[in-house]
Amino acid sequence: MWEIIRSFLPARDLRKGGGVRRYGDRLVLDSIFYVLRSGCQWRMLPRDLMPWDAAHRWFTKWRRDGTWDRVHDELRRQVRIGAGRDPEPSAAVLDAQSIKTSEGGEARGFDAGKRMTGRKRHMIVDTMGLLLVVAITSASVQDRAGGRAVLARLAAAFRTVSLVWADGGYANSVDSTLLSWARDALGIVVEIVKRTDDVKGFKVLPRRWVVERSFGRLVRNRRLARDYERLTATSEAMIKIAMIRLMLVRLAGQSSRWSHESHRKTARAKTVEDLIAA
Repeated sequence: MWEIIRSFLPARDLRKGGGVRRYGDRLVLDSIFYVLRSGCQWRMLPRDLMPWDAAHRWFTKWRRDGTWDRVHDELRRQVRIGAGRDPEPSAAVLDAQSIKTSEGGEARGFDAGKRMTGRKRHMIVDTMGLLLVVAITSASVQDRAGGRAVLARLAAAFRTVSLVWADGGYANSVDSTLLSWARDALGIVVEIVKRTDDVKGFKVLPRRWVVERSFGRLVRNRRLARDYERLTATSEAMIKIAMIRLMLVRLAGQSSRWSHESHRKTARAKTVEDLIAA
């Protein structure tokens, strides 16, 4: 993973002077990934990593200068090319996820539908589930209003996308202006994938399952299981870092393993059988 990402990180210009760096980029990434995966506070970074203030400083610096965005976009192109796709997508999937927040911070509100106080993650992913754009708003913002903001970002960043699938929350019998606005102002066709009324419980819906899977992958990182950030820009950066790590795992040919009781029992049973056979 390090061999893949090291070439995308900013190179230091020695002509500008400055002292010798005390911590390398690899240690910086290890520290930030640790916070992302474990969900710990910055001040609780283990001592075998770098000091928390230095790690947070590099995280903020790369957020402000666009390093996370550049690395994320380049890795997404590589994953798409490796899968036999065009580097730039032509279709995408839109959805939103309400998430609880810690106390304080900007853009906090009450989601009357989910009955929770927090923020809402508006995400657009490609057909492979890779992140294209994300916008963080208060949970009180309706999907249609948040959809306009994130679709505007999509149109500015990806001129190749002409079709977006979304759920029924973005257009209904009361307000369907999002569809005409996206078509006329952005040149994007928003197609609603509706759920049938006679179906009860969970059901995998065409196209929509892709973005739902992406949300599920995000919350496997404990830092994203709840929105702990005080700034929405920091929340967006953490989501991009989670996707960066996911794409690095894919490009490196590795796999994320999750421990389950049934898997552990199966592994123990196979071990005993192997010993008996031996």
